[in-house]
Parts: sequence; C-alpha cells; structure tokens
Amino acid sequence: MSKPTLLIVDDEEFICKQIKWGLSDDYEIFTANETGEAINKFHEHKPDIITLDLNLSPADDHEKGFKVLKEIIAVDPYAKVIMVTGHDGKENAMHSLRLGAHDYYVKPIDLVELKIILKRALYIRNLEIENKRLQSQFDEDGEFCGILGSCKKIKEVIKLIKRVAKSDIAVLIHGESGTGKELVAKAIHQQSQRVDQAFIPIDSGAIPETLLESELFGHEKGAFTDAHTKKIGRVELAHRGTLFFDEIAELPVNLQVKLLRFLQERQIQRLGGRESIPVDVRIIAASNKDLAKEIKKQNFREDIYYRLNGITIDLPPLREREDDVLFIANHLLKKFSKEVGNEVKKLTAESNKAIKEYRWPGNIRELENKIKRALVLSTDRYIKPADLGIGLKHSIYQGFTLKEAREKVEEEMLLNRLEKYNGNFSKVSKSMGVSRSTIYDLMEKFDLDYQKRKN
Repeated sequence: MSKPTLLIVDDEEFICKQIKWGLSDDYEIFTANETGEAINKFHEHKPDIITLDLNLSPADDHEKGFKVLKEIIAVDPYAKVIMVTGHDGKENAMHSLRLGAHDYYVKPIDLVELKIILKRALYIRNLEIENKRLQSQFDEDGEFCGILGSCKKIKEVIKLIKRVAKSDIAVLIHGESGTGKELVAKAIHQQSQRVDQAFIPIDSGAIPETLLESELFGHEKGAFTDAHTKKIGRVELAHRGTLFFDEIAELPVNLQVKLLRFLQERQIQRLGGRESIPVDVRIIAASNKDLAKEIKKQNFREDIYYRLNGITIDLPPLREREDDVLFIANHLLKKFSKEVGNEVKKLTAESNKAIKEYRWPGNIRELENKIKRALVLSTDRYIKPADLGIGLKHSIYQGFTLKEAREKVEEEMLLNRLEKYNGNFSKVSKSMGVSRSTIYDLMEKFDLDYQKRKN
C-alpha cells in the first residue's frame, strides 16, 4: 500500500531536511523552499498534507504564505495544510485557519508533536474523502445507485450490497415482481471491481425456449438453418463483467444442465462449435419464486441453486417499506414531470392517504405506472386518487382478509350513518337493516363513542 504524501514548504533548508529525515518512514515527502516551487510541486504531486511556513522569505512576508494556502485550498478543498509559524505569529496563524488551513504549529519543530498533528490531519482527510465518495452515491433526493428509500429494510439491503460487491461471490436476489431486483444487481455491479466492464442481463422468462440456448451461449455460422453468421452469446459478452439472470426459475430444465456445466467449468461452447471458450464473469441471479419450493416440485435443480446462492438478498415489497412509498411517489413525480417538460404536480392529502393505504401488488413498477397515468389524466396542478386509479375501494381493501375487510366495512358504514343521522340510533339501525342492540354491539366492538367524536 502506497504511503500518504507530504509536501514541506519552508525557506529554511535545515527544517525541510529535519522533517524529511524524521517522517520519511511514514510519508512520501516532497520539499519546496519558495512560493513558485511550492505551487508547482503541489500541482505535480497533489500531496495529502502540506506543512507551510507562514513566513516565507523575505522575512515577515505573510502574504506569500497566504497566497500558497489560498491556491491549495482552491484546487483541493480536502488538502490538509498545517501552517508553521513563530511564537509571535499566532494572529496570522488564526487568519490562516479562517482561510481554510487545517491547523497550525509553532516553531521550534518537535517531531513527536508534529507526527501526531499530521496523523490526525490525514485521518480527517481520509474520512472526508470517504464521506464524499459515499455521498456521491446518493443524489439530492436520497437515491443510491437508482435505489430509492430510507426505511430500515432498504438500508439493510444497501448495506448488504456494499459488502457483497467487494467480492465475486454469487448473489441470489429474491423479491416480488416490481421490487427492483435488476436495480439491486446493477448496484452490486456498480460498486464492484468489474464496474468498467459489461453488465449483461438475461430475462430467462422473456426469451423463447427455442432461442434461449443460442442467446446464452451463441452459435457458429451454419450451426442451424438460420445461423447465417456467427453470434456471440450473452454469457460470452459478459466476460470480465457481470452476468445477471433475471427470473432464473423460468429457465427450462434442459438448459439448467448446460448452465450448471458452465458454472462448474467457467467455459462455454457456442452451438455448432468445438472450441471451449473460458469466460470470467460475476454471477447474479434473481427470482420472484421460492427456489427451495421449486426444487421440491422438480422445476429447478438443487445443484444450481447452491451454486447461485452464495449470498441471498431479500427485497421487501413496497407495502412493507413504511413511508418510502410517499417518498418514491414524489420522487417519480419530479422525475417524470422533468422528462416531459411539465410543471411538477403535487399529491393531494387524499392521494397521499390512498397511496399509503394501497397494498401495491405490483410494487414500484406499478407505482411508476400509476404516477405516469396521473400526470396524463390530471387536469390541474394536483394529483387526485382518481388520477392515480387507486380510489378508496381499492386502496383500503387490497390484500385484506375477508374478516378484516368485513370489519372495515362495518366500522366505516357505522361512522357514516352516525354522522348522517346525527347520532339517532333508531334511524341508524333502520338504515343499516339491523337492530339497535347490534348498533350498540358494533360501537363497543370498535370502541366508538359518538358523542365524544362529535365534540
């Protein structure tokens, strides 16, 4: 691992040699004795830390030291500049801190003290750079590599992505349709050492079975009737990159055998070819089915499952992601509005409620479609539940059991009639077709006190 770099700027050659002698085991060191040389060496070597004598000759010419400091900070805001000054230079040293210097040190040089100051400065610089790197993965709306949300479950997914991306271990992503499995696969690729190579997706269920083998492994010219030219398959296209099998459970059993051979040998043969071609790829697979159950049904090979299931990432459905659904909805509103050049519309309070209560069986993909629909159908600046196509009857009862739905209907109807008839139990019971005693029972069941609610 390379050493951190240190630039020593001091007009006294003895001090430069003293520091270089004392710190050369810990740092790669460059020295400069005057302003122009200091600036040139800073641009050439881009050092992590700089010790800068405030009084570069002629004596007491603080402005030269300030000039070097300003240029360094302008070029690299993360550079840590330690101003070195005499006993009477504290006021100028404080001014240097206001200009962006990290710290100051009063001569004479004590190498033990200086080592501590430099070590702390380097630690803070590395911390700031790492924070910048992490923040660059999130846009201003809290997006990580295309993945939106900040609920606990999604934070755990992102944490796992960062951990598994550093190795080449196989990853199996499980989640309902529309939860963003391909986004997670791309995020792993983007955080990996293979980021500069290809990311090749294969939708195992979208390609006709008769063409799938050719799509996966390619073919030679003349391999079959319509093979007029040689074709490079997707596995080979992913060489040195990442190969993503989406909905791997849909892969036909006969092709699972050939996939297993590739996973074992990391070599392929094109259809009609005899040459074994080595392929170096990172494997990521995804499924909305429980592969363990598919194995029991003999729809999926157990040996492939264990080769794909190095690490499993479980994606939560949208209905289990707390308030992420509103966050994502508003993000999509902004995104799609900008794409079509329209003014960004807002969700009404009723729309917010409907979005939160709706069960989202199609997950984020369905939410995207609903937002696009709303932008087309909305006639003013506000998005209403009707524009989204998730009115009350859909948003509340989707995904409920019959018992839960029945109780919800009873409670809503009772409240509605109590309001309508101003608490007249005779009229309420008659309109609902039940006895007064049933009304009392329902009120007790739902812990309702109409008079209190009214007041």
